[in-house]
Amino acid sequence: MLAILEAGIPVSAVISNKADAAGLALAARRGVATGVVEHRCFATRASFDAALAAEIDRHLPRLVALAGFMRVLTPGFVARYAGRLVNIHPSLLPEFPGLDTHARALAAGIKRHGCTVHFVAAELDHGPIIAQASVPVLPGDTADTLAARVLQQEHQLYPRAIRWFLDGELVIEGNKVRVKGNHAQMVVSDRA
Repeated sequence: MLAILEAGIPVSAVISNKADAAGLALAARRGVATGVVEHRCFATRASFDAALAAEIDRHLPRLVALAGFMRVLTPGFVARYAGRLVNIHPSLLPEFPGLDTHARALAAGIKRHGCTVHFVAAELDHGPIIAQASVPVLPGDTADTLAARVLQQEHQLYPRAIRWFLDGELVIEGNKVRVKGNHAQMVVSDRA
């Protein structure tokens, strides 16, 4: 979320399901509206999603960008924001959806790992891929060292993909996304 703000992306609000989320204070210090919809206050996932959608809709966003939001959203919520709900995931999807991606990548013995920006679909960590960035898996890597290199790429890639959306550069064709113009959709970093 901070990388998005620091990239100069216009943010109308930062909303969290946790009142103590660090991003809320960061946003407030920058004059961005904030809101909290505590998921624990709702009996069902659907009722939480309805309240979250109501809070989001108050701000009339063109795009809803998930940044550190660790809740599974209902199909109804995803459908409400179809084509304008994006997420970043710390793996080269479709590899390693879900949690513990870095440890799973190391256990699988892969040579490259990374992150994916994608439109959100009802199925967890699926949906049309907007862009990916990769890093090498180095000898001696731990989940933490690999995560740190992937996070550097996330901080560059996510704001870029959001900017493409806001500038009208993304075209969804079925389950594929095309970026108009000369923009590169794959950003590869071979830095250790």
